[in-house]
Amino acid sequence: MGVAGVIFDGLLALALVWLAWQATRAADLFHAVVSFIVFGLLMALAWVRLEAPDIALAEAAIGAGATGALLLSALDRLATRDGYHRVLYEPTTAWGFWIPAGGALLGGLTLAAWKLPAPGLGEEVLASLKLSGVDHPVTAVLLNFRALDTLLEIGVLLLAAVTIWSLGRAPSPLVPAMPSPALPALGRLLFPVFVLVAAYLLWRGSHAPGGAFPAGAVLGAGAILMLLAGARPWIRSSEHGPWRWILSLGLAMLLAAAVTGSLSGLAFFEYPRGAAGPMILLLEVAAGLSIALLLFALYLRGEPCEHGYREVGS
Repeated sequence: MGVAGVIFDGLLALALVWLAWQATRAADLFHAVVSFIVFGLLMALAWVRLEAPDIALAEAAIGAGATGALLLSALDRLATRDGYHRVLYEPTTAWGFWIPAGGALLGGLTLAAWKLPAPGLGEEVLASLKLSGVDHPVTAVLLNFRALDTLLEIGVLLLAAVTIWSLGRAPSPLVPAMPSPALPALGRLLFPVFVLVAAYLLWRGSHAPGGAFPAGAVLGAGAILMLLAGARPWIRSSEHGPWRWILSLGLAMLLAAAVTGSLSGLAFFEYPRGAAGPMILLLEVAAGLSIALLLFALYLRGEPCEHGYREVGS
């Protein structure tokens, strides 16, 4: 790494620290949300610098995209409440707590990182990679060696969606009036690109950075963009509607793979020899689709109305 790279990484690290401070301690909620979105974008750039493009895509789609849209939507609903523009904290009294607390936290993290065993489990993962069914170590860990972690992550997303839907119906309209009638057409034009990128990431995940989470994040962000561009979800909130099945598809498929292996005399989440590759591909597709729809369901802010929504102008 040259001098320019070191300077760039140093400035990027300082910008991330400053934006994190602004996002948590800004006196105005709007500035805090904007700082959070910019923080997500710069964090995606940091992952690119760490040669992790799959995580960078997920960070940009979820951290800056979906979560940023959720925060802006919540901010719009809070705008009419009394006291919205009040000062959230006194800057002069914050430094006495946050500087010592931040220093202690940074010191603890540095000590924990220093005590981590080296070189870790990288050699063991590479030694067992041929038996995993895929050629990329990250995918092998996520859907074979430590697939239980992936199961729990999707379970957390599903639990969050169920909790939000249980609070009531999604507000209508979901987005403000469109300033331009061309936005719905633009959304329809861009959405196939999101689908193509998601399919590519799923295919790439078996042998390179990619997989279900980046693919699901990109597809979910594309669906949210469609909604913000004026489209309306075609969901019907019937008791046995397809959404309920698809939302739980990833979790159900992972559980089925784990239980099937156990019933066959194998360990929990151990795949039959020679069948790991096709099973992981099937799980990747199911998990990617489920993650995308779960992110979209979270943005709806409630259970879809019984008769769904119609597109603007229809």
